[in-house]
Amino acid sequence: MEPAWIVLIVVLILLLVVGLSCIRIVSHQTCQIIEFLGKYQTTWESGLHFKIPLLQRVVMKVSLKEQVGDYPPQAIITKDNVSLMIDTVVYYRVFDAKKFCYGVENPWFALENLTATTLRNFCGKKDLDEALVSRNEINANMEAELDQATSAWGIDITRVEVKDITPPTDVLTAMEKQLKAEREKRASILLAEGQKQSAITRAEGEKQAKVLAAQAEKEAQIEIATGKAESIRIVSQAEADAINRISSANITKEYVALKQLETLTDVGNGQATKLILPTELASSAAGLNYTGEMLGIQSIPSAEKEKPASAPTPKRQPKKSISETEE
Repeated sequence: MEPAWIVLIVVLILLLVVGLSCIRIVSHQTCQIIEFLGKYQTTWESGLHFKIPLLQRVVMKVSLKEQVGDYPPQAIITKDNVSLMIDTVVYYRVFDAKKFCYGVENPWFALENLTATTLRNFCGKKDLDEALVSRNEINANMEAELDQATSAWGIDITRVEVKDITPPTDVLTAMEKQLKAEREKRASILLAEGQKQSAITRAEGEKQAKVLAAQAEKEAQIEIATGKAESIRIVSQAEADAINRISSANITKEYVALKQLETLTDVGNGQATKLILPTELASSAAGLNYTGEMLGIQSIPSAEKEKPASAPTPKRQPKKSISETEE
C-alpha cells in the first residue's frame, strides 16, 4: 500500500473522530453556553448540536430545573440581644443561563452569602418573641429581597423556608418555665370556669326544682280546696234537702219529743252517773207515760222543787265556869 493511501486513511479517521466529538446532544431541562474564540456566541437548548472544533467551546452546562440550597444554620442576633441559630432552605431555578454564567463568579457561593446577610438584616430588627412567631413574614420578605438581588444573576427565587429557629439553652429553659406557668394559669382559669358553670347549673337546677315543687304544692292545695268546697256544697245541699223534706213532712210535737227521748237513751247507755234533762224534755217525758216508764223518768213534784232549804243548826254555846255562875 502506498504511503498516500495510508495518510488519507489516517486523515479520514481523524476527521471521523473529531466529527464525532463535535456532535453534542443537550438533554431536556439543561442548556450549554457556547463561546466562539473566547467570546459568548450562543446558548444551546435541548437537542442535537454541532460544534466547530478549535473555534467553539462549551463554557458551562446549566441545569434549568428547580434546585434546593440547604445552607448551614446562621447565627442571628435579635433586637433584644438574643443569639439565635436559624436554618433556612432556598428554592431557586435558573431562568437565564447567560446571566448565570457571566453575572457573578461562583453563583452558588454568592447565593449562600446573600441569604445569610439578608436573614441577619431582617431578623435583627425583631425581638425574640416576634422572630419565633413570624416565620411566614420572614419567608415572604426574604423571598422578595433575594429574588430582587439575584435577578441580575439569572436566578429566580421560587421559595424560602425557615426550617428551624434554635434559641440558647438558658432562653429555652426560661421559655419552658414560662410555657409551664402559662399552661398552669390556663388550667386554673378553666377549672374555675368549670366550677362556676357547675355552681350556676346546680343553682338553676335547684331553683327549677323549688319552682316545680311550689307549683305542684299550689296545684295540690287548689285541688284539696276544690274538693273540700265541693264536699261542703254537697253536704249543705243534702242538709238543705233534708230540711226541705222535714218541713214538707208536717212533723208533730210528739214525734220530736220521741226523737229527743231516743237520743237521751243513747246518752244514758254511757258510763256517766248523772243525767241532766231539760225541763221541756222532762215534761214531754211525763206526758208520754209509756216512754217515761221505759226510761225510768218521772216528773219531780213542784212541792219538792220548791221545798226551802233547812234552817242552819245553831252554834253550840260554850259551858260557863262555876265562878262565872256565882257572879
